[in-house]
Amino acid sequence: MLPQLVVLTALGLTWTKVSGLPCTQMFHSQPPPSNVNSVTPSNVAVLSSIGLPMQSTELTTVVSRLRELMTLFNPALISLLPDETNLYAPQFLQHSSLVEQAKEVSLSIQNSQVIDLDRDWKLVLLFAQVDPLCACEQQQSVFKAVVKEVDDALQLLHSQLTRAIVSVALWDGEHDNFHNKMCRCMETNNEGEARLQRAMLSHALLESLDELMIKRRWYGVREDFTVIVQNTPFTTWLSSVSSGKPLSEPQAAQQADKLMVQMWTNLLQPISGQHNTEDNGNIIALPCPTEDRPFLRTEGNSPSHHHSVVSPLLHPITGTVMPCEDLGPSPSTPTSVHELRPGDIKVVAAVGDSLTAGNGIASSPNNVLDVLSQYRGLSWSIGGDENLTTVTTLPNILKHFSHNLTGYSVGMGKQQTPQAFLNQAVAGAKSGSIPTQVRALVARMKNDSRINFESDWKVISLFIGGNDVCDHCLNSLLYSEENFISHIRDSLDYLHKEVPRALVNLIEPLHITPLREMHIDASLKCPTWLVNILCSCVVLPMPGSKALQIVEDINRSYQRVLHGLVESSRYDTRSDFTVVVQPFFREIIVPKLPDGRADRSFFSADCFHLSQKAQTLMARSLWNNMLEPLGNKTTLQDFSADTVLKCPTKTSPYIRTYNNSDYIYAGPSPTPGPITNWGSDFSCVDIAPSETVPTSVHNLRPADIKVVAALGDSATAGTGAKAKNLFDLNKDYKGVSWSIGGDKTLETVTTLPNILKKFNPSLKGFSKGQGSRQKAFNVAVPGAKTSEIPVQVKALIKAMREHTEVDFEKDWKLVTIFVGVNDLCNYCIDQNNLSPMNYSHNIMLSLDMFYKEVPRLLVNLVAILQIDPLKSVTRNTLGCSLLQRTRCPCVINPVENSPEFQEIKRINREYQAEIQHLISGNRYNGKEDFAVVLQPFFHNSFIPHIGEGEVDSSFFSLDCFHISERAHAEMAVALWNNMLEPIGRKQTYNNFTYDRSKIHCPSENNPFIFTEINSLPSPPVTPTTTTAASTDTTIIPLYKCPSSLPVWVPVIVGIVSLLAGIVIASLILASCKPHKSKVEKAVEMKGTLF
Repeated sequence: MLPQLVVLTALGLTWTKVSGLPCTQMFHSQPPPSNVNSVTPSNVAVLSSIGLPMQSTELTTVVSRLRELMTLFNPALISLLPDETNLYAPQFLQHSSLVEQAKEVSLSIQNSQVIDLDRDWKLVLLFAQVDPLCACEQQQSVFKAVVKEVDDALQLLHSQLTRAIVSVALWDGEHDNFHNKMCRCMETNNEGEARLQRAMLSHALLESLDELMIKRRWYGVREDFTVIVQNTPFTTWLSSVSSGKPLSEPQAAQQADKLMVQMWTNLLQPISGQHNTEDNGNIIALPCPTEDRPFLRTEGNSPSHHHSVVSPLLHPITGTVMPCEDLGPSPSTPTSVHELRPGDIKVVAAVGDSLTAGNGIASSPNNVLDVLSQYRGLSWSIGGDENLTTVTTLPNILKHFSHNLTGYSVGMGKQQTPQAFLNQAVAGAKSGSIPTQVRALVARMKNDSRINFESDWKVISLFIGGNDVCDHCLNSLLYSEENFISHIRDSLDYLHKEVPRALVNLIEPLHITPLREMHIDASLKCPTWLVNILCSCVVLPMPGSKALQIVEDINRSYQRVLHGLVESSRYDTRSDFTVVVQPFFREIIVPKLPDGRADRSFFSADCFHLSQKAQTLMARSLWNNMLEPLGNKTTLQDFSADTVLKCPTKTSPYIRTYNNSDYIYAGPSPTPGPITNWGSDFSCVDIAPSETVPTSVHNLRPADIKVVAALGDSATAGTGAKAKNLFDLNKDYKGVSWSIGGDKTLETVTTLPNILKKFNPSLKGFSKGQGSRQKAFNVAVPGAKTSEIPVQVKALIKAMREHTEVDFEKDWKLVTIFVGVNDLCNYCIDQNNLSPMNYSHNIMLSLDMFYKEVPRLLVNLVAILQIDPLKSVTRNTLGCSLLQRTRCPCVINPVENSPEFQEIKRINREYQAEIQHLISGNRYNGKEDFAVVLQPFFHNSFIPHIGEGEVDSSFFSLDCFHISERAHAEMAVALWNNMLEPIGRKQTYNNFTYDRSKIHCPSENNPFIFTEINSLPSPPVTPTTTTAASTDTTIIPLYKCPSSLPVWVPVIVGIVSLLAGIVIASLILASCKPHKSKVEKAVEMKGTLF
């Protein structure tokens, strides 16, 4: 087990202040060692960097935190890292090369008066960037140029520095549109393919740098100088790639912590048997040097694995013997798909992801970059290179039965190329892209002269889902079971409608978790860090963890729902079309070597994509599944078994369908009855209030809330929520308003007050009915902008003070604020008054009034929604075509992708960022009975679709702008669930899928509504320290203060302690004789060095 110190991370504050040093042993060397292989972290006297990107705040933060950590090992550490406060750091020009920066660093070290050149050990971090690289062939010169620039910089450092370790790290940060314009070959990539390309480029550059180190012998001809290459790149773009949104401040801080841990781990000698520890979001494990491995890693003290010494894969036998004898077609062309023989098939086609596109099928084990190559001619379900004796694919099997077969792909290339033909699979694709692939496929079929579209029998293979599973943990709504089957249904519906004489192979998504075996055994030398980028949700979870079980569950769900779709008989309405589920991937057995390890020869160079050896067995299994009757199909892909081709027989000459298998479908699921209301079920058990009325907002249970109120615009006023005609659009249905309505009960009307009434039936303040007569504390005004919220605040405070049933001083109150849509909708008309800064300022004025005047108050500040999806809400009615444009001209009127539309999207993001900045400070943390919590479920808005490109308009009123009662119900659930989620782990998107059981419940462990304070992790109350002989691990304890402790107490104590420390330190220093040691000299010159 890797020795660790534990760093608690909360609210972006990375380091917990403790007395003493975090690691139990520092391993000082006196005097400093003379050999580079014996340098410990405590021996490093100088830290500098080269190639640190000026624009990368993430990487700058990581390096700064590394400096803090190394200062704990050597308080006299001299930092030459570039930052605004470091006067001794070399000043680089913005676009200076690595060689120029190496010169500057060398000169800074040589000219420094505080560095002993011959005695001090120096650690130089050299960052090489992936950003300039492209996967295009014409960009290979740029690729080589990066390696040469690193080589030149290292040679210069080698000639100028003594006692130095240079650690080369690869950095892959955020790409922008300018980079894509430079990389013409990457312009059309989808997100999945772009991610694959970036990962492969990073790995290829890492391999090249590794080869450079071997060639130069790590520049280690002297005992006092060496170079190492950190074995995993620093990837800062992955966390936001799926959502397409920048990270929030807490997320960015957490990512910086993880990258710092990665950098520190790469610097130390590796510990045998080390593995990643599970990170729950608050505790990060940081390794410490150990007694037997105390040094910074070098090739001399820790020889590393190199890609050039990977054992070559044995050339697999990829041909197949055709055992079948009855190869003929039907006597006459059949008219029924249930009488279709293999020899009747004239056309093959396929859609899917990289496994069908053929990525890396023929790549050598040393050439990870070649995984980007798409060997479509070798693809298991659609490739047609050579013949069956050398290349086993479904088309090559069918060629023995049908000599005029067409549609298969040959050679290499992407889906748009002529040689791809009817292989329209896209690398990195997820289920959401299958409808597009299907349309492209049908268009090619219809327009190709080699195909008689009406008469030719076609076999179409659809295989998708692996990438959805790989990203499910990043966005469980986007990759939900419902969305997955919706995309498949849309695709099959289109094929059923457009394509005559077709049999569709619907292949179950493979059981993906067994592939983790490739990345558990380090002896296989797989690039696990790369697969972490491609499929983090599968590779990263710990064995037996809840996260891994969620992956397993969604994988099984994807497989299961395919059967429900097909067995509904939806695609068996005519005799010339059917869909058959082929389940051979339901279970897989990873092949093993004689020594019990996983056999890497079945995988491509990245240990993720499958080699030709594996694709050979997949083609055989698919063929066999096609000949097996429904109800008795093989559901296991054993890669270690020698699969033999099955043959049609005289009694069973047909490709098997439900009809010729005498299989009876289970039938469609019972059709649910019509939805009569948008109520919710309530299952919470712990609904009691606190034993005594709490004095702290951080101990507030739902049942403690006595009063609810809300401010905002028409979304809170309930405008048009139940409109049946255009005249109803101006009516305010306040009783069903998501955050403040109280009509009927939760079982029929879902609102936040109706949920709270389950905890406290005596709740006050909710609005009822229509109009303003029973509005209570719903002071929202239709059409209101943020500038009008302070007026609403004043009116609300006055109303609460004057209400005879409200104890203004003692009752706990919950106020919800949601505003800003009208600001955005009119931003292009009044940019000055509706600027993001003014938006934030008006919110601040409102919160300031609440903070100053209202006791015992919790404020829900709901993040402004992502408004651009509103443009996709259409309906062919007068209300939608006219009123939507009138109500929101700055969003609806601009053309898609126009500068005006992009500007609105940018301002939208700035609105969100401004509020995040306002709330993340300490402005409202001074009172124990007041808190503001940002509820972010609208941060990444998602509008449900009911078909390909068709928005579900049932969430909107008749004007396609205001929201319907159904949307109000969904927003109420989303807000309530956000309230029960800790800050930093709140859901940032709206899960608008109808389900009466979505309401979360407080638990015994977490009974309170979450605030900034009670979202912090519960630390141990007593320190636990193991001995160095066991795991050499130090646990940093935090002691929990009583909840009644006023906020100002620790502040005062801290200031007094600081002043006392300064006085005591001054007295001690005054009583000591001055020394001329290097440490004092450094402190004297730098002032703020430590």
